Amino acid sequence: MKQRLQQLIDQTDLVVSEQQLDQLVGYVALLHKWNKAYNLTSVRDPNEMLVKHIMDSIVVSPYLKGDTFIDVGTGPGLPGIPLAIMCPEKSFVLLDSLGKRIRFIRQVIHELKIGNVEPVQSRVEEFQKENGFDAVLSRAFASISDMVNWCHHLPAEHGVFLALKGQLNQDELDELPQWCQIDTVHALQVPELEGARHLVVLKK
Repeated sequence: MKQRLQQLIDQTDLVVSEQQLDQLVGYVALLHKWNKAYNLTSVRDPNEMLVKHIMDSIVVSPYLKGDTFIDVGTGPGLPGIPLAIMCPEKSFVLLDSLGKRIRFIRQVIHELKIGNVEPVQSRVEEFQKENGFDAVLSRAFASISDMVNWCHHLPAEHGVFLALKGQLNQDELDELPQWCQIDTVHALQVPELEGARHLVVLKK
C-alpha cells in the first residue's frame, strides 16, 4: 500500500517524507479496520481510500497559509488528519458532533503519534475560539453558503474559508451572503480520481 501511495504522490509536485508516508498509510489501515464496526466512510477498499481520502486531502496542503486551522464536520478526520501529517508545523482542530468519530480520531493521533491535532466533539455553532483561526476548512458541507453561515464566527480577522468542492456550481456561488466573497478558486489535480476537484478560498 505504501508503494501504491508513493506512485500516486509521484504524479504530483508534493514532497512526502518516509515518516509521513508511514503515517498516511497507517491512517488508512486504521480507517479500514475501524470502518467495519463504526461505519466511518462509505469507501470500503483501502486502495480507493488512498485516492479518494488521502490524495484528495493532501493536494490542498500547498494552499494552507497561516498556522492555525479548523476542519469542521471532519468525519473520520478528513481532510484534517492527512493535512496535519503533511504540515507538522501547523496546528489543527478537528471538529465533529459525533462521539464515535472523535474517539476514532483520538485513537489515530495516539497510535500514529500525531502531535498537532486537537479533536473536539461539538456542534460547529457552539464552538468558540478566542482569537479565531487562520483558515476554516471543510470537505463535506452541502453548500458553500451553509458553510460560511454556520462557521462565520470561526476565522480570525484576516482568516479565510477553504471549501473543498467537486464540480463548481454557479448557483451555489451566487447564494453566498453579502459579507463573504470569493478570493480565489484553485483547480486541484488528484491522480486517478474521476471528476473535477476545486479549492474555493473565501474571505470576509
